Amino acid sequence: MLFQLNVADRAPAYEQLEQLVAKYVCLGVLEAHERLPSVRAMAGELGINPNTVAKAYKLLETKGIIYTIAGKGVFIADNENAKTAFAQKCLADFGTAAAKAKAAGIPIDELLQALHNTYEGGQNA
Repeated sequence: MLFQLNVADRAPAYEQLEQLVAKYVCLGVLEAHERLPSVRAMAGELGINPNTVAKAYKLLETKGIIYTIAGKGVFIADNENAKTAFAQKCLADFGTAAAKAKAAGIPIDELLQALHNTYEGGQNA
């Protein structure tokens, strides 16, 4: 199954789905103009309410990550929109984590080492 939500995550299902689609586009798993499952099919696959999927799709469409063709379905837009949206979300999340680290008194050199370790595939400091 390509799409799976994390039930332990506090983020709402529609946000998880939105981020998952953006991530898959960014990684090249989903390519431009590839068709996504219909709202009902995706809801059935994930075991969630179709309105939740519709909300995620609406957000993705607003961000330019997907587009809808009436009577044909939902498709992935060009990858640059998704990459930009996903990168912005990642940077915002990193900024939040860095602010928390600063508030916790973690020195910047330790934070940079943790970042380096993550990028190199190792463990965080």
